[in-house]
Amino acid sequence: MLPPAAGSPAMMTASLRRLSFLVFLLAACARTPTPPPNTGIEGQVLIGPMCPVMQAGIPCPDQPYQTAITVQDSQGARVAQFQSDAQGAFRVPLPPGDYILAPESPDGFTHAPEQPVTVSAGRYTSVTITYDSGIR
Repeated sequence: MLPPAAGSPAMMTASLRRLSFLVFLLAACARTPTPPPNTGIEGQVLIGPMCPVMQAGIPCPDQPYQTAITVQDSQGARVAQFQSDAQGAFRVPLPPGDYILAPESPDGFTHAPEQPVTVSAGRYTSVTITYDSGIR
């Protein structure tokens, strides 16, 4: 079978499809800003207290907590969401700027306050997010 002749409707349709796909890819890339390398927020999520009664000499440290955290810009618009791992650790790349970490309340009982964070250029800002378990 011979390829379509130059200038034929089949050749023009194939070229138009390729051009449309290329424009789509470029537009998709333009909408997703890429944070600079080595810039963002990292840290750990903890939950506590974990003991119903605190006693002198018996340690009851906060425990790692796996949960979802929403990152908002300074106007409150969502810019990212991430999940801490089983050890409560997280690392999310973000461009420099001011953000608010909004911890999710998966069961409606445990909660953590929103936390403002400033990301500086060229480094990860360390943060600890502490959930209140409600145990008293």
